[in-house]
Amino acid sequence: MSSTAEAVKIVAPRPRGGIVQSVNDSLVVARRNLIRMTRIPEMILFGIIQPVMFVVLFTYVFGGSIAIPGAGVSAGAYKEFLMAGIFAQTVTFATAGAGAGIADDMHKGLIDRFRSLPMARGAVLTGRTLADLVQTAITLAVLAVVALLVGWRTHEGIGSVLAGFGLLLLLGYAFTWIGALIGLSVRTPEAATSGGLIWLFPLTFISNAFVPVNGMPTFLQHVAEWNPFSATVAAARELFGNTIPGVPQSVTGAWPMEHPVLASLIWSALIIVVFRTLAVRKYRRAA
Repeated sequence: MSSTAEAVKIVAPRPRGGIVQSVNDSLVVARRNLIRMTRIPEMILFGIIQPVMFVVLFTYVFGGSIAIPGAGVSAGAYKEFLMAGIFAQTVTFATAGAGAGIADDMHKGLIDRFRSLPMARGAVLTGRTLADLVQTAITLAVLAVVALLVGWRTHEGIGSVLAGFGLLLLLGYAFTWIGALIGLSVRTPEAATSGGLIWLFPLTFISNAFVPVNGMPTFLQHVAEWNPFSATVAAARELFGNTIPGVPQSVTGAWPMEHPVLASLIWSALIIVVFRTLAVRKYRRAA
């Protein structure tokens, strides 16, 4: 018995710290989801086709009819105004995919299997959101190439441009936690997809993404300029060098529009903290 006990002591792995275990478990789950994505390439393909269609349609259908303050009706000015909004819409629409994926895992009983394993409680959700972030980054890279092909240009250094894309991905990652909470709260992937999109449309369209805020009713101007989506769009435009000289950053004097980069960071961090906490709590109680 003593030799067996000694052998067990030798073979038993050394315990890992909570943070180390959580990181390792999250990376394992993320790898599992990335492998699944490569085996279902249409998931990535369809995720790319929709934003590309938005770029082409908005550029050539609305580009010659929407007046930009300080530039008038100009297809070239609208391209530079539009692209940050399209990029932001693309990363936030990943919310629906995250919610549907988690709801599908719940429906198939996979979440219950994960919960029975000795792994960090938040690792399943963190791994899923990290995998979605990788897919979003791929989509965003393809979309940037398409935007360049239709005439979009940046006017700042590479570091500033990369920082702009970094803020966009951070917003997308924050919104995937909202999708995770929705996926844990519904019964089917179809319901998660609908629940993930129904609130995104007013959020993205009541913003500065596609049309100037100054043309909206006064009460919507305030809503749009305090919209976290608008803050990231404005920050991306500033970092890309797509702002129009002489045009005020804010119509209503809203603080997020006067300091868009800082506001974008604050909004994204706040969304992650709040919705990650709620999602992990929901995961613990999910059946």
